[in-house]
Amino acid sequence: MTPSPTPSSSGRSAVGRRAVLGAAAAVASAPALAGLSTPASAAPAGRSKSPRALPGGGDLGPNVIVFDPSTAGIQAKLDEVFKKQESAQFGTGRYALLFKPGSYSGLNAQIGFYTSIAGLGLSPDDTTINGDITVDAGWFNGNATQNFWRSAENLAVVPVNGTNRWAVAQAAPFRRMHVRGGLNLAPNGYGWASGGYIADSRIDGEVGPYSQQQWYTRDSAIGSWLNGVWNMVFSGVEGAPGQSFPNPPYTTLNNTPISREKPFLYLNGNEYRVFLPEKRTNARGVTWGNGTPRGTSLPLSQFYVAKPGVTAATLNEALTQGLHLLFTPGIYHLDRTIQVNRANTVVFGLGYATLIPDNGVTAMKVADVDGVRLAGFLIDAGPVNSATLLEVGPQGASADHSANPTTVQDVFIRIGGAGPGKATTCMVINSRHTIVDHTWVWRADHGDGVGWETNRSDYGVRVNGDDVLATGLFVEHFNKYDVEWYGQRGRTIFFQNEKAYDAPNQAAIQNGSIKGYAAYKVADSVTTHEGWGLGSYCYYNVDPSIVQHHGFAAPNNSGVKFHNLLVVSLGGQGQYERVINDTGSPTSGTSTVPSTVVSYP
Repeated sequence: MTPSPTPSSSGRSAVGRRAVLGAAAAVASAPALAGLSTPASAAPAGRSKSPRALPGGGDLGPNVIVFDPSTAGIQAKLDEVFKKQESAQFGTGRYALLFKPGSYSGLNAQIGFYTSIAGLGLSPDDTTINGDITVDAGWFNGNATQNFWRSAENLAVVPVNGTNRWAVAQAAPFRRMHVRGGLNLAPNGYGWASGGYIADSRIDGEVGPYSQQQWYTRDSAIGSWLNGVWNMVFSGVEGAPGQSFPNPPYTTLNNTPISREKPFLYLNGNEYRVFLPEKRTNARGVTWGNGTPRGTSLPLSQFYVAKPGVTAATLNEALTQGLHLLFTPGIYHLDRTIQVNRANTVVFGLGYATLIPDNGVTAMKVADVDGVRLAGFLIDAGPVNSATLLEVGPQGASADHSANPTTVQDVFIRIGGAGPGKATTCMVINSRHTIVDHTWVWRADHGDGVGWETNRSDYGVRVNGDDVLATGLFVEHFNKYDVEWYGQRGRTIFFQNEKAYDAPNQAAIQNGSIKGYAAYKVADSVTTHEGWGLGSYCYYNVDPSIVQHHGFAAPNNSGVKFHNLLVVSLGGQGQYERVINDTGSPTSGTSTVPSTVVSYP
C-alpha cells in the first residue's frame, strides 16, 4: 500500500529542526589516504618555480579515503566513518569517500553528517556500486528534517532491493548520479522529510518523495515521479510530471535557461584532475550520457591543496601565484579575507571543508572577473559580527559575464548552531550573470549559540547584480529579509524558506507599517524579474500569535512575474495574511494547508 503523501499536521518543525542538540564529540582522523602519492612541489603549467613559489598538488590529507575494487575491508571502513558521523550534526569531523573507477559489490554506504561520497571517473557509469548509498533517520527517531551537510556525486548505484534511500533535508545534494532502479526520498517509516536537490542525474525507475514537502530537480532524467506534498519543482528534467500546480504541486519548466555543472575530481590514469563542465543554455537532461562530457580539466598540480591550519595569507599568496584552491576536509580559521581576483579561478572543497572568519572579516571576496567557480564548502560565521560572509563582485560591479559567468554551487552558509556566530548579510552577489546553483543559507534555529540576538543575522542573500540566476535557493530564519533582490532581470527557479522561529513578539518583526519582513523581496526599483516555484513557511514557536503580512513582496508591474507561490503556517504557529503583496488567501488555524497563488500579477 502506498503511504499517504501528506505529512503530519505539525509540519517538519514541531519536533524536528527546532530540537536542541548538543554538539557531538570531535571525530578522530581516518586512516591515511590510499592510492595517491605525494608529488614534489609543482608550479602551475606555464609558471616557473621560484624560492617563494608555493607547491601545487600534494596529498589530500587523512580524511580523504580512496578505495579501489581490490581494497580490503571497504564496508568496515564505511561503517567506521558512519558511526562517527551519523549524529555529529555540529561535530568537527569532515570526510570524503572516493571510489576509483570499477565495480564494487555488496556495499551499503551509509552517509552521515559532513560526509561526501563520490566516484573518480569521468562518467558516473565508470564507478558502479552494486549495493546502496543510504541516508536514513534512525539517529533522529525517523525524522529526516535535520539530515543536512552530506552529498553523493558521480556514481552509478544498483540498489540491492531495487530502490535506493536518500532521505535528506537541506544542503545534501545528489549530483551526477545514475540510479539503476528507483529512488526513495523519505525515511524508513515515512516520517517527516524536507529536502532537497537533484542535478545532472539519471534515475531509471520511480522517484518516490512520499513525505518530502519540497524538492528541486534540475537537468536530469527520471523514469517517473510518484507524488508531491507542497512544492515539487523541475527544470530541464526528462520524464518529469507535467505542470499542474497547485494540485498536484508540480512546477515544471521544460529547460533550465543557463546551467554549468559543478566541478568534480577524477582520475586520468594515476593523475588526479579537476573537470570543469562547460556552460549550457536551455539545458535539459544529463551532461554525461554519450561519452566524454564537454568541458576542460586542470591537473591537481595547478591547485594549492589546503589543509586545516593553513593561514589566509598563505591561501592568498597561492592565488596570487596563479594557483587554484582545493580545501581538503576540515575546519579552517581565517584572520583575513580570501581574495579571489583572477578570472577562471576554481575554489573547490572536499568533504564539507568549513571556513570560519574569526575576527569579523568577510570569509571570501571575488573580483568582478569572468568564470570563477566556487563549489563544495561551508562558511560558518564567527563570534565577531561580519558585515558579509561571501561577496561575489565588489559593490558597483558592472562587467558583462554572460559568456563566462561565475558559479556558486553547493556553497552553504551557517549562522550559529555549531557555536556563536553573527553576520549582518551572509551572501552578496554584485557581479552580473552570476549563477547561484544550490545554496542553503541558514540562521540556525537549534544547536549552540542560538537566540534572537545571540546569532543575529538580518539578511540572508542580497542580489545587487543584473541578470543573476538562482537555481535551488534555500534561505531560512533571518531576523529581517531572507532574500533581497535589487538587480534587474533576475530569475529564481525554486525557493524554499522558513521565517525565523524565535521572534519574541510582533513588535520584534514590525517593518514600518508592514507586519514582518518578506521572505523574498524584490526592490521597488526593479522592472524585470521572474520566479518559479517559491515557498515560505512560518513557525513562530516563541509567540504563536505573530502575524506575517506576506511571504513575498515585489513591485506591481507587468515585468515582475511570479509563478506558483505558496505560504504555509506550520501547525498554526503564526499566520500569513497574504501570499504576495496583498494577493492570496490568508492561512488560518492549525491545518498546515498552503495558501497558493498560481500567477502574479
